[in-house]
Amino acid sequence: MRASDIRRGTAVVVEGTLFVVTNADHNTPGNLRAKVQFKLRDVRKGTIIDKRVGATDDIEVVNLDRRNVEYLYSDNDGHILMDLETYDQETIAREVFGDDILYLKPNTQISALYHDGKIVSYELPKTVDLQVTDTPPGIKGATATNQQKDATLETGLKTRVPPFIEIGEVIRVSTDGGGYLSRA
Repeated sequence: MRASDIRRGTAVVVEGTLFVVTNADHNTPGNLRAKVQFKLRDVRKGTIIDKRVGATDDIEVVNLDRRNVEYLYSDNDGHILMDLETYDQETIAREVFGDDILYLKPNTQISALYHDGKIVSYELPKTVDLQVTDTPPGIKGATATNQQKDATLETGLKTRVPPFIEIGEVIRVSTDGGGYLSRA
């Protein structure tokens, strides 16, 4: 597959090692050749490396098994997921999710990607509904401009919301950038 077509969450083989793409930035500097800058997480070791390749270079992509799982909870060992077909529970390392765990509250369903029976990646839903647990009070009459204020959500995620949002409200947040979309 061409490097410019590879997206976040794709499993690739680079120099004989299986990696999962955690970030892919396409860059075309002026009249020079286009490049793609990847952040790759090694499936076995959990380490992250940077790799820059030409946009037209071919990279070997690995097909992964997709299964629906439910995020149950987190503990000191990692995050507990349950397969919705077999009801088997599996603990995965904290490094697999990283900061994306802040989008998940207990009993949230996601798609997990498996390689050789082990979870190597996941796909979050496009949006999640989370409750606001902390935000400063809105300023009266501040609706004329597009002002935003900081808010902390029930999972610990921090985002910016319009001034009319108050503590206790449930808002819809994009998992792509963590931005406020609407009231839920």
